[in-house]
Amino acid sequence: MTTAVRKPAAQQPAARKPRRLLPRWRDYGRPRELVVRYLLLFFVLGITVGPLLWQLLASLKSTGEDVFGANASLLPHEPTLRAYRAVFEQVPVATYIRNSTIVVLLSVGSQLLFSTTAGYMLSKPNWKGRKAVWVVLIASMMFPFESIMVSLFLSIRDLGLVDNLVGVWLPGFVGAINVLLMRAAFLAVPREIEDSAMLDGAGEWQRFRYLYLPSAWGAILVVTINTFISAWDDFLWPLIVLRSEEQMTLTLGLSRLQSSSFGYDQRVVMAGSVISVIPVLVLFVITQRWFYKGVSSGAVKL
Repeated sequence: MTTAVRKPAAQQPAARKPRRLLPRWRDYGRPRELVVRYLLLFFVLGITVGPLLWQLLASLKSTGEDVFGANASLLPHEPTLRAYRAVFEQVPVATYIRNSTIVVLLSVGSQLLFSTTAGYMLSKPNWKGRKAVWVVLIASMMFPFESIMVSLFLSIRDLGLVDNLVGVWLPGFVGAINVLLMRAAFLAVPREIEDSAMLDGAGEWQRFRYLYLPSAWGAILVVTINTFISAWDDFLWPLIVLRSEEQMTLTLGLSRLQSSSFGYDQRVVMAGSVISVIPVLVLFVITQRWFYKGVSSGAVKL
């Protein structure tokens, strides 16, 4: 009968430590640093989300509850949708939404068309005048909209586009920042891939359509979202151009709720503000995953 030879204790393999599934608090830093980090996060969250949350809660308050003052509470005691019904009864919200949708579609279409083509051309090094165009684009971003607002309005008036949705869309049909963003995305495409496509007989349009555009989908999504938000939330330029109620956009039309002709009600005004923000929030929630990827991919080169 044979007996098993027992290995010395020094030669036996060490027992594996159990793997931790949940990280310890000290893995994220010292407790003091962790507290400061979360305090800063809550502070930023309160500044950004706080006003919107307060508007939502105020719009749900009944007539007997105070919105402002010492007796006002944050949470509504008797939540009601009366203010939202009043918005649809006092102003033609459907007409405003239709007008805003038209402006948004025109803006997104023109921005995608011109920013992608212009960004593609600026990413090409072998043509004269590229640096001059680059300098003009950078210089145009240094002037605020208010400094050219009067000249833009005079141009729109001479074109006969006052009180017209085309007059709202035309000054923003393409943006310099979107052109530069698309240029940065196209510069990230390796030159060797384009050379191999040229050797295979692909023309300029084919390379742009089947090589560059699929590689820059993230930047294209960023341009789409930014254009949608800026066109949907624009208030100053539609206020200058539009006159009749039939042509008003949503943000401009809902501002009429603050006039005394509708019996100024703070809850109705808050409800109108929430209605104007809902499409932007829905779009961002749906596309936030690809939006952040597009920002990071488009920020490689500038």
